[in-house]
Amino acid sequence: MNIRSHSTDSLPASARADHWNAVIARAYFPLDLTFRNAASFQGTLDMKDAGDVSLSRLRTEAVQYERHRHHIAAASEEQYLITIPRQSPVEFRQLGREVRCDPGGFILERGDEPYRFSYGAANDLCVLKIDKPLLAERLRNPDLFCAHVINGREGIGSLFTTMAQQVQRTGAEDPASGRVLGRHLIELLALALDRGADIEQGAGSSVRAAHRRRAEEVIRRNLAQGTLSPETVAEGCGISKRYLHELFSDVNCTVSQFIREQRLLAARDLLLMPNPGPMSDVAYRFGFSDQAQFSRLFKAKFGQTPSGFRAEALVRAAGD
Repeated sequence: MNIRSHSTDSLPASARADHWNAVIARAYFPLDLTFRNAASFQGTLDMKDAGDVSLSRLRTEAVQYERHRHHIAAASEEQYLITIPRQSPVEFRQLGREVRCDPGGFILERGDEPYRFSYGAANDLCVLKIDKPLLAERLRNPDLFCAHVINGREGIGSLFTTMAQQVQRTGAEDPASGRVLGRHLIELLALALDRGADIEQGAGSSVRAAHRRRAEEVIRRNLAQGTLSPETVAEGCGISKRYLHELFSDVNCTVSQFIREQRLLAARDLLLMPNPGPMSDVAYRFGFSDQAQFSRLFKAKFGQTPSGFRAEALVRAAGD
């Protein structure tokens, strides 16, 4: 795993502030930094990649980071930062919300909206950078979870923060393993955010969200079943089909769309693995009626045929 490290240790005091501004811009995106004492500032940054996820360990003295409109105007991609503080609290303001996140929690930050992020004491942060479409594939409207503190001490949140820090420390044995770890991190993050949403919802909304998650789990367990449908999902959850449709309308989706998307995502992930088998077997494994239907839907979703996607993945793996 490629490791990129940066430090102020060998720099003269007069060069540290400008150097660190440039380091942060390359690692995340352009920001305005305010130092408590620029001349004595010290910081280290170690970065690694796990597939599509960038992980970094950021250790610095007190500093404030600000993302302004003029920074965003030049941005070509939408990305999220996920910050896990490990030494001292962080303060974060975005979209009119201001939160304090203590060690044990984590926050999601939008790179395409202004924000202010700071900590008043030396800190040790684990930071992940993820392209917005990758998270949106697994979580409807991730923007809703920005500037909220998510519990990283218990349940899925704990699994996510533990795995993120472990991957950041140890990395992966090879690029193929890194890609698998990256996908798992994104999946755990989506689950942790979805579970954490209950804190912000009323009792009725929380119940509906729990019912929807149960339906999603039924769908994911039965992707190989060609008979999977809203009717069978409703029956598996013990709810009416009408109520099932209402649950998915809460997140601007239909049940059939969710089934199709999950099948395509599962097939895509399998095609990234060594020896996925004949393309017809991949299609049937995830409940598609035939290879032609699978190829047409896959291309509509990902912009290339399954065989083209697989060939590109093999070239990339050979290059690694």
